[in-house]
Amino acid sequence: QLQLVESGGGLVQPGGSLRLSCAASRFSLRNYAVGWVRQAPGKEREGVSCISLDDSNTYYADSVKGRFAISRDNAKNTVYLQIDSLKPEDTAIYSCAAGMGAACVGATRLNTINFWGRGTQVTVSS
Repeated sequence: QLQLVESGGGLVQPGGSLRLSCAASRFSLRNYAVGWVRQAPGKEREGVSCISLDDSNTYYADSVKGRFAISRDNAKNTVYLQIDSLKPEDTAIYSCAAGMGAACVGATRLNTINFWGRGTQVTVSS
């Protein structure tokens, strides 16, 4: 089954770090732009980061700039989201999306989406 699978979420104290993974199963992420979004309970979904299909550009929402870093490892067919200096307001379900030949529309969305992952929970609490 062609799918994206996220992992790496968990419970972390404020100020802590996590590395989220978005792995593609049964297809290659080459030539896909990949974005990360999050949704907290009672809030709208928020695009937090995006990496262009050739890795030449990365984008971040203002709320995470300087704390989040998106990267890609083609050998592992995975896109990562390193999240540092976590705050309680970062608590959300984090999901990734991939679009073949797509473009990042800033950090907020992709102009084409072929695959969505189911998400991984990040909880920031002391």
